[in-house]
Amino acid sequence: MKRLLVTAIAFLLLPSLAAAKSDGYKFTLQIDGCTDSMVLLCYYHAQTERILDTAFNNGRGRFLFQGTRTLEPGLYFFSNEKGRKVDFVVYHEKPVFKFHTDQRDWLRNMSVSGSRQNTLFFNFNRSTEHYYDAVREARDEMDSAAFIEFRRQQFLHVDTLRLDFIARHPESMLARMMMASKDPLPPPDSVTGNDRYFYIMHHFFDNMPLDDNFIIRTPRSVFYNRIDEYVDKRMQGLPPELIIPLLDTLIDRSEPAPEVFKWLVLTLTERYLQSNIMVYDEVYVHLVQRYFATGKVTFLPPSTVDEQVTRASKWEHLLVGREAPELILFDTTRRVWSLHHMPGRYTLLLFWSPTCGHCRTIIPEIYQVFDRVADSLDMTAFAILSEPEEHTVEKWKTFLADHHMTNPRWVNLNGGEANIDWREVYDVQTTPQIYLIDNSTHKFLAKKLSADLLELICKRL
Repeated sequence: MKRLLVTAIAFLLLPSLAAAKSDGYKFTLQIDGCTDSMVLLCYYHAQTERILDTAFNNGRGRFLFQGTRTLEPGLYFFSNEKGRKVDFVVYHEKPVFKFHTDQRDWLRNMSVSGSRQNTLFFNFNRSTEHYYDAVREARDEMDSAAFIEFRRQQFLHVDTLRLDFIARHPESMLARMMMASKDPLPPPDSVTGNDRYFYIMHHFFDNMPLDDNFIIRTPRSVFYNRIDEYVDKRMQGLPPELIIPLLDTLIDRSEPAPEVFKWLVLTLTERYLQSNIMVYDEVYVHLVQRYFATGKVTFLPPSTVDEQVTRASKWEHLLVGREAPELILFDTTRRVWSLHHMPGRYTLLLFWSPTCGHCRTIIPEIYQVFDRVADSLDMTAFAILSEPEEHTVEKWKTFLADHHMTNPRWVNLNGGEANIDWREVYDVQTTPQIYLIDNSTHKFLAKKLSADLLELICKRL
């Protein structure tokens, strides 16, 4: 139920390649000595590789790719069915190129006419090949220490070639790709590790052209891995109040490049929608309010935008630190219980059903933790049957009996009658949903709880 963005992402990232009519593209590829029956024309997109076109051997190693679709800037490649491939560039040039190589080595013997960008691209790649060859040959001929030093020296030569190429051709797509992965260097006066960390976080993308659509059509090591490292590794453990401005800066820099902006908004929103870290719901809410609710997301159907805005509005009231909406329900004896008037210091709020596979595993585990700590922590449970249909009620009672869930502090409540539509207010689209509430303030202390996490929190309490 949560993954409402997935279809939109899959649809929207199929690009703009099939968008407007234009003069299109025409690539002639001559591979002397080639016996492959066909060659694929492909392109990179974030973490994926996608097929765009297919050409068949004319019997003499000639393949013709021709179409009317507009090719967006980026790195493309030819590939045979065995996975052999060679990259090339489409960047600010009419995509009408002639390639000529031979079967022995597609890259080293490649020549191209009609494209200065690709002439630079192939010449540079050829200039580095003998360094990599030397490393491959030395691997089996040197002892470990000598090989490591030799490899380091060879890679230093390659780095020198890169720096020289960037200095001479800074506007080429290859130079911009090389710069994209370059780490920022903290100033010498960055005394503490904390200073260095936050300098790097604020300048991590200084060298990446997020405002140019070509960057999303590069191998995953150039764009996707960089985003992934930033969000999943370097941000790990940061609180929402630090994550949010960093993400805003990242996304806002991409606005001049519609495809990059679209990918970042959808991918990051989905990532925090699916996050199991309870406080990161706040990040999801912020992203939806900043980009979806303000009309900046024009690439999704209005109904999808409205769904996200509605969900974020609900989640905003369910964040850790917010007051839990009041719930009043009946238990199995028709006694009335109020969430805001539960006895004790803490209340465990649960929405679950015995027909839910996850619930059947998780709820008994949660109950065991609760049963051990309820008295010492003065904790009660407000456990709501989320499927109060007649046939489910009987299964519910049987499940409670079978698992000996008899602690008087654990209050079992039928969700069929309540003071509010709790499915709507608490956004109960999946189960189980588990919260911990401070009874003195009625505020959420924790959410998205597993048995292990509940036990950890209880120890800290």
